[in-house]
Amino acid sequence: MIQQVFSWLFDGAHWHGTDGIPARVLQHIGYCAVVLVIGAIIAVPIGAWIAHRGRGGWIITVINSLRAVPSLGLLLIVTLWLQSKIQSTSVFSISSIIVLVVLAIPPLLAGAYSGVSEVDPAARDAARGMGMTGAQVFGRVELPCALPLMFSGLRSATLQVVATTTIAATVGIGGLGRYLIDGLAQSNYPEMAAGAICVALLALLADLLLAAVQRMVVSPGLTGRVSRSRHTERPGDDEAMKEQISEPVRSATP
Repeated sequence: MIQQVFSWLFDGAHWHGTDGIPARVLQHIGYCAVVLVIGAIIAVPIGAWIAHRGRGGWIITVINSLRAVPSLGLLLIVTLWLQSKIQSTSVFSISSIIVLVVLAIPPLLAGAYSGVSEVDPAARDAARGMGMTGAQVFGRVELPCALPLMFSGLRSATLQVVATTTIAATVGIGGLGRYLIDGLAQSNYPEMAAGAICVALLALLADLLLAAVQRMVVSPGLTGRVSRSRHTERPGDDEAMKEQISEPVRSATP
């Protein structure tokens, strides 16, 4: 079975054309990018502002309950509802994007809310003591300090969206989910397994890319890299200090 999967993956016939792996990967990435941008535009400002005001936390709880909604069932319901409103083939793309945005919003919202909520109160007080307004404290102190948890929410949402975008193939649009749907219809299990491997690799690469961006964007002081590096330097520093102290003692010893 494993040999058949790798034979399918490395077959040159599957690497060109509109049904080829590169085309399917680009379609998958396109859907995911659109969904994550829309989800971030909706969720991040709402979550951050609720945390800044310190009121309306129940909204986060209500929206987090959307995680329990079955994506495939919601996709079919939204598609059937939109078909009575829109007489166009774009209804399938629109319904898929709506459902995936609903799926992406809870982790993005929770990340923004938790990030701003857990900002050190001393940092807020210090900013206000310097004469900053509420908006300045929000923009210059709370948002930068919230970046680590915001990125955690983004990475979680990305993994979920990349994995769940495969359901978009059930309503006839592209993406890597086509390999799962077509393989199941033809009992072509190597094709199904190859499609699943492509989705897993894409999710892994997306997470690694976001981790690299997070490392470049977030201040080392917020991630703990500075304190860890100082901690690792301490043994060497201690040895150097001991050497400096013991040298005069050895010199004074007859």
